[in-house]
Amino acid sequence: MKGHIRERSPGRLAIILDTHDPETGKRKRKWHKFKGTKREAQIECARLVSSIDAGTYLEPSKTTLAEFLERWLEHIKANVAPRTHERYGELVRRNISPLLGGTILARLKPAQISEAYAKALSRGTTAKGPLSPQTVQHMHRVLKQALKQGVRWELLHRNVADAVDPPKIERRQMQVYDIPQTVNLIEAVRTHRVFIPVVLASMCGLRRGEIAALRWRHVDLDRGTMSISQSAEQTRAGVRYTEPKRGRTRNVALSADVVAELRAWRIAQAQELLRLGVRAAQDTLICTTAAGEGIQPNSLTHEWLKAIAGKGLPRIRFHDLRHTHATHMLASGVHVKVASERLGHSKIGITLDLYSHVLPGMQEDAVTKVDAAFQIAKQRV
Repeated sequence: MKGHIRERSPGRLAIILDTHDPETGKRKRKWHKFKGTKREAQIECARLVSSIDAGTYLEPSKTTLAEFLERWLEHIKANVAPRTHERYGELVRRNISPLLGGTILARLKPAQISEAYAKALSRGTTAKGPLSPQTVQHMHRVLKQALKQGVRWELLHRNVADAVDPPKIERRQMQVYDIPQTVNLIEAVRTHRVFIPVVLASMCGLRRGEIAALRWRHVDLDRGTMSISQSAEQTRAGVRYTEPKRGRTRNVALSADVVAELRAWRIAQAQELLRLGVRAAQDTLICTTAAGEGIQPNSLTHEWLKAIAGKGLPRIRFHDLRHTHATHMLASGVHVKVASERLGHSKIGITLDLYSHVLPGMQEDAVTKVDAAFQIAKQRV
């Protein structure tokens, strides 16, 4: 495999690549227009030759968006988490490629992308029907990221997705339990397998993956603290344990009630495992199945929905128990910074944005307290 440069006119060059047809063995030539200096053309020629030898070459004039996206998915595989890669693949193959995959990459226009988004919102891409604005936003984010790589690979002159606005997402009202409902919930699921996960989510604000990865060595019941240093991620290949979201370990203080529930469960779990012929240890997962195995994040969601069925409580997502805990903290006057650290948010702004529904009441309470202080001061003058 070799290539050379030919000048077509001043400042306009052609990169000619000499290849062989794998089926016929005959020599084939690929022409690439290039605008720049001869030295720049030589560098680009060397890059193209290397990409052909490595099997990563994409011919701009013939490559479809679907072909490009598959190559991009392979390229990013080593740089993203397995579950993230699976999700990107789903968005590409189920949503983006059915709408735009047949388009020649170099001919993709902003108007085509906008039309595809409109179709996705009105008709969808599968028999399941229209897609939600949030899913289309995810499609846009993936497509934009992929086309950005296309620009870096010099397959595109610009990222056409930059000129497209994804649909806006209307913020839904957050569904949470109030404190009486939370108390009722805990008693209602006490005999169910999800009891400890519910306690950890609604009284500690842990995420589903963090609960599934929590081990006894992460908990100090004497001091009333736990360290969140792992998260369980479910993929097609199984469950893998990774760093928590944002890659930060955090310490979470435990209330007396939570400590008491964990102490009781540790004894019960040890007895349960012993009957299975397994001795409990510091590395034992806190939340296990009846068979003594670690719980899967997706299974936790299913078990949660079964546990609250017929309990007279509003049907909310398991993740909403985390929101429930955050709402209780803020409504009780806990400083936003403290709540943010307990929840593991990377920035306090995330906490303020997510739980803005609690802030108006907090402001009213703050004004009342400040006014009371002023009234006391006036009386002393």
